[in-house]
Amino acid sequence: MIRFRSALFNLLFMLWTFGLALVTAPLLLLPVRFAGMVARLWARVSLVLLRLTCGIRYEVRNPERLPATPCIIASKHQSAWETIAFWALTDFPVFILKKELLSLPFFGWHLKKLGMVAIDRKAGAGALKQMIKDSKAALEKGYSLVIFPEGTRTAPGTRKPYQRGIVGLYRALNVPVAPVALNSGTCWSRNAFVKYPGTVTVEFLPPIAPGLDADAFMQQLESDIESAVAQLS
Repeated sequence: MIRFRSALFNLLFMLWTFGLALVTAPLLLLPVRFAGMVARLWARVSLVLLRLTCGIRYEVRNPERLPATPCIIASKHQSAWETIAFWALTDFPVFILKKELLSLPFFGWHLKKLGMVAIDRKAGAGALKQMIKDSKAALEKGYSLVIFPEGTRTAPGTRKPYQRGIVGLYRALNVPVAPVALNSGTCWSRNAFVKYPGTVTVEFLPPIAPGLDADAFMQQLESDIESAVAQLS
């Protein structure tokens, strides 16, 4: 039954995602706030589909800790769940993502319109400079950035080295970093087809103010997130 419910969600999610992207493509000619409304609708309906088909709910702890001004949201990454949910949990997130995603028909067009910061991993050192430039532009528009410091999804109970790109952003942008812990992988594992019923917990941690040196910042960020994730698991 769990496999059937997982398959049903995958089918409905694909139809919903690409159907919505196709139907709302004309809105790409309008101001970006309309694309933001579409993205928020997509996320909320997707989370409802996930609850109805797979029994996956979520709870948010300490949302008041998220700065009211534009910031960098640095989140643990265990599942595809958070790439959906942050559109429902925050006002207008700009994700730092792989450049290849922008090439997807219709869906990629919406990502471009929303101003996502695309990283060309083949560009070497130039990728960091472009990421900082595009991130500054997003912050100036009043948007917060979402980055997954490990650079990839990790299974519950595991961790990977935090990438130094977050340090470059922290030092160049001079805004708070809001760490986020979560346990989404307990319901929707990394690269897994089967999704298990349960409650995903998202916890916003105390923000890290700008001004720390690189090593101190990295140590605090990783310690804060991983300690909180361990408690959630």
